Amino acid sequence: MARTLEQWLEYQQQVHPRSIDMGLERVGAVARRLGIGKPGRRVVTVGGTNGKGSTVAFLEAIARAAGLRTGAYTSPHLLRYNERVRIDGKPVDDAALVQAFERIEAARGDTPLTFFEYGTLAALLLFEQAGLDLAILEVGLGGRLDATNIVDPDCAVITTVDLDHQDYLGPDRESIGAEKAGILRAGKPCVLGEKDPPSSVLRRAYAIGAFAIRGHSDYLIDPLEAGWRWREPGYAIELPDPAMPAPAQRENAAAAIAALRALDLPVPDDAIRAGVAGARAPGRLQVLPGTPERVLDVAHNPQGARQLARWLELHPKPTVAVFSALGDKDLGGICAPLAPWLRAWHLGPITDAGPRGLAVDELARRLAEHLPAEILHPHRSLAEALAAATLAAGPGGRVLVFGSFHTVAAVMAAG
Repeated sequence: MARTLEQWLEYQQQVHPRSIDMGLERVGAVARRLGIGKPGRRVVTVGGTNGKGSTVAFLEAIARAAGLRTGAYTSPHLLRYNERVRIDGKPVDDAALVQAFERIEAARGDTPLTFFEYGTLAALLLFEQAGLDLAILEVGLGGRLDATNIVDPDCAVITTVDLDHQDYLGPDRESIGAEKAGILRAGKPCVLGEKDPPSSVLRRAYAIGAFAIRGHSDYLIDPLEAGWRWREPGYAIELPDPAMPAPAQRENAAAAIAALRALDLPVPDDAIRAGVAGARAPGRLQVLPGTPERVLDVAHNPQGARQLARWLELHPKPTVAVFSALGDKDLGGICAPLAPWLRAWHLGPITDAGPRGLAVDELARRLAEHLPAEILHPHRSLAEALAAATLAAGPGGRVLVFGSFHTVAAVMAAG
């Protein structure tokens, strides 16, 4: 009997003994058996610690406004697995994913694949069938050994490099940068979105002959009284502010523009303006309707927390948090920039992340090392935490939900 999509997803979590097993040998072997070729006429791979999903959204929105046929592969999802694979801006349906998984299963033999590797292969199969002008691949973890790296991109983007996933990527920015620079290719452009990327990234670009395009150097971001200007030698364009309000979104949009200009794709100025204004990624300072103001953000590491604190500073309002995090996160690094802006922290457990999930009592214990115990309020579920935070904020306050994709997804599901 044929499996449903939900049954396939449950099955995939049992095939490999580990949820994360970085390396290209297994997934590459199965891709070769499937005969997977290039997923689009042009391919952009987006890596980085933060800003990947937003940069993918800008790339997709600008290219679609230019009339190009696009595919975007992102992770993780918030509410439905189908969110991970979009063609022309729309999630693919269950039947297409099931058909792709059936092909992968028939080809893999006794080669174990992780959940992410199944998804990556499915996206590549579906993109190749779709006849795309532009395929956009978001790295899952790191870069060098990530399943998306079985594809040679025409342009690589590294948004930012900061501390996260140190157990897999190394203890510092230089080590992490070296892993992320694994998506660069010889003779191809690579866009480096931050002002001061690690020297390990630059060394890799120079060593292999990748053409580094550096933000705030090879292209500039000029704030204007209304909007901003993207410019490089011989070209400039005035742009509206992104709909996504985080301070970093201009940098993400700028990196997307640089990547598209590095490719020989027809993208007129009007398409760039429309894409910058229209791009959206759920869970990035997403405001829910109603009162009090409820803001959802997937910030889950120190760099993301610093960006979130900057937004709170620019938009002052009495704010209480709904927070949960995975067990391997740097809670001290997350708390430090946000503590001055949050009056109370309402906590809930993450129950759908396997061994990486954190029970609420343990979360409260760890947070008490960095925050006053009297502002920490554990609850049995994130839905209960949201209800309590909403009551505590009052009509004129704000509830900020953050800490993990799982945290945001649970609150979105609870309404």
